[in-house]
Amino acid sequence: MSPTIIECALNGPWTRAVQPAIPVTVEECVADGIACVEAGASILHVHPYDESTGRQRDDWRIYARIIEGIRARVDVPVYPTIPLGEEGGCRHDGPARYAATAALAERGLLEIAAIDPGSVNFTYADGREGFVYANPEADTLHALGLAARHGFKPCYAIYEPGFLRAGAALHARIGDAPVPLYRFMFSTDFLFGYPPEPYGLEALLALHVACAAGAPWMVSGLGVDVTPLIPLTVARGGHVRVGLEDAPLGTRRRNVDWVKHAARAIASAGGRVATVAEMRTLLGLRQP
Repeated sequence: MSPTIIECALNGPWTRAVQPAIPVTVEECVADGIACVEAGASILHVHPYDESTGRQRDDWRIYARIIEGIRARVDVPVYPTIPLGEEGGCRHDGPARYAATAALAERGLLEIAAIDPGSVNFTYADGREGFVYANPEADTLHALGLAARHGFKPCYAIYEPGFLRAGAALHARIGDAPVPLYRFMFSTDFLFGYPPEPYGLEALLALHVACAAGAPWMVSGLGVDVTPLIPLTVARGGHVRVGLEDAPLGTRRRNVDWVKHAARAIASAGGRVATVAEMRTLLGLRQP
């Protein structure tokens, strides 16, 4: 049985008003990231924040400080987010949205990057007003072109089953981009896709075999605890993402607690947590 990769998503766009325990400053992100790697994570995902306002700020310089700070202590891939395509009534195109990704790739700081192959309604289960997360086809193709040029691995967030079909088709158009990692998104706090139930994972796996057989996959989500899916994930050869971006909103656990919880669940399911070196082999990463 192949080892199971644990990714930790350190913070997300929530701000501390929504997810109080997230790391915000560069120093907090660095310390949290190192602790999570020491606990078993072999991939880290982070959102950059403006420390003066406590709000997200998509600046490659902030990313670089976080990535370099973590890599000074532990050898691990750290990858960025994608800003929303529309803010303050202004529409941002692919080159603008992926500017930080391009800048980090040009500086040899990326092995993986987020590319989302579709748009989705974020409807809250508790009735709060949601929003649309839009990813036009042109934006996705631009990002896949960057992946082909720089050799980083696309990481697809599969919010809805159609994302899997579209992502595989768009990847085929950019034939020399690395094979994506398909990250299946479950939720309890939101009403996209499937709840964290085995039938949802089985449905996505059937579609994955039809559209992207052989590509690596991972369970994750937003506003969700995916650890009940870990036994099936381990048995079927998948991987796991946890952390304060993905966790139920308002969770009391810290990032390192989520990583340790996932590691215990993997071991209980008869699996073994992948090292960073094993993760790179499993995903075929091109190390900077």
